[in-house]
Amino acid sequence: MMKAIYNALRYAIFTVLVGLTYQCSGTKEIASTNFEQHVPFKIKSVYFQEWFAAIDHGGTGYTLYLPVVQKASNVTVEDVYFRNLRGRFYLQDGRYIAILKNPNKSYVFTKPEKPENYPFDLRDNECVVSYIEDGATKFYKLKIDEELAGVYYKDGAPSIYTRMEHSTMATLDIEEN
Repeated sequence: MMKAIYNALRYAIFTVLVGLTYQCSGTKEIASTNFEQHVPFKIKSVYFQEWFAAIDHGGTGYTLYLPVVQKASNVTVEDVYFRNLRGRFYLQDGRYIAILKNPNKSYVFTKPEKPENYPFDLRDNECVVSYIEDGATKFYKLKIDEELAGVYYKDGAPSIYTRMEHSTMATLDIEEN
């Protein structure tokens, strides 16, 4: 009887350990094997800039620049993952720009801890760009080519301003009586 209980307990522990090992390795495998080898657009030199906001506004972060040329119309550049942060790209002046804000409110810049749900293990000179091609989300890992000198913003964190392009001109029509 004791031998049967011992064997059942051994089997249960073995099953739990195998299950935990499989679950942990499965997550890493997904994050490391889903990178595209080629992207349907051409990327010029990728660079970033560290920024600091005024003490009364607080905060630090990065502005990441992704100059893209020759992008197909069926492709939408979406997000960037860089130094344990995630940001959304916006098209401005012919390049994609993302503002990544450090969640740490300290004025001294420190790289944030990797969040539990962060999908990638990246070096400090690597980023992952997500894009949508024909409705499917894809990921591309690339190296950062350059770091620009840091910048200080006295009025708080930087933001993306997009200028609306208008093709019509406002006119004043005067009615004649």
